[in-house]
Amino acid sequence: MDMASHPSPLTAPGALILEGQRARWAALANACAEPNAFYAVDMLGAAIDHLAVSGTVRVIEAQADGQLIGLLPVTISARHGRLPIGCVSNWMHEHCFFGAPLIRRGQEMAAWRGLLAQLDEADWAPNFLHLRGLDAAGVNAAVLEALCVEDRRGRREVHRFDRAMLRSPLSADAYWETHVRAKKRKEIRRLQKRLAELGTISQRVLRDGGELSRWCTDFLELEASGWKGREGTALSCRPAEAAFFRAACAAACDAGRLHFLRIDLDQRPIAMLVNFRHGEGAFSFKIAFDETMGRFSPGVLIEIANLQAVQDDPAISWMDSCAAADHPMIDSLWAERRSIVQYRIALRGQGAARWRRATAFALANGIEQIASRMKGQG
Repeated sequence: MDMASHPSPLTAPGALILEGQRARWAALANACAEPNAFYAVDMLGAAIDHLAVSGTVRVIEAQADGQLIGLLPVTISARHGRLPIGCVSNWMHEHCFFGAPLIRRGQEMAAWRGLLAQLDEADWAPNFLHLRGLDAAGVNAAVLEALCVEDRRGRREVHRFDRAMLRSPLSADAYWETHVRAKKRKEIRRLQKRLAELGTISQRVLRDGGELSRWCTDFLELEASGWKGREGTALSCRPAEAAFFRAACAAACDAGRLHFLRIDLDQRPIAMLVNFRHGEGAFSFKIAFDETMGRFSPGVLIEIANLQAVQDDPAISWMDSCAAADHPMIDSLWAERRSIVQYRIALRGQGAARWRRATAFALANGIEQIASRMKGQG
């Protein structure tokens, strides 16, 4: 097998990815061992076009016999957590909530060998690889562990947390009855009844791509009407982020991977939810709701609509909430959990570079161990 690794040139903001490159990435995404909508070409392409700061993002590609078998977008970080030690990290921009590289099914070990070999050889890659946002039970984590053991390459878990996930063979109604407390179900039925007294309630999933632009505008306006708008963190507060959102939704819609829901009161949106599908799974991306309707819990109601849509859709086997740990709302509705981990992976090299990398990896491990012991004693 002819193995090679090929980096793409550094990206520039607004630099459109070549169509041939998009096609190769799309083919890999369709055959990948571990789905990740954030690195599928619709979202990754939109992120590179609109969110990548000039000269900061590089896409690492691993190939075998002329076929793309691995893809990992990376960036250089000046710090590693609280440590003033530079490293190379998988690129997870502010709106990216999962960091698993795309690796071709059946060639997982070869793909990771190619990715790591390229980073070993790269003079621009400092110290070690910091991998964030992986599924502890996923294919990437398992292959990395086996490969690092086999090659005697340093690997250390540096952080882990659990977040809500929806993965069940139950129907929506059965899941609702089984996993949501009776008291909460009763309260939600009461809220739905009270809301219906105000006017005509409609609940929809986007089916017509011709409506997408209007739906995106409605979502951006709805999100900006609340606390995110007041704090300047809503997507529409930054033109590049709004453009990324529209581009990602449009590309995913064209590829049949957009899952967009809304609840309207008299044809006015009071809650909207955007998910991105990949393979048999999906990732919940953004939620927005009318905070003036807070007494009716529109955010909870759209999540219930989402649960019904996902559990009754045979094409979606699971959905990652992409929520923070211990999220009070989604944790009360979804019973399953996904463990998200970060790893520090040693890089090699030649001569002084090899020594510097080994020293930095050992130093980071040592400082972390000392801090952990001091915290335990405290």
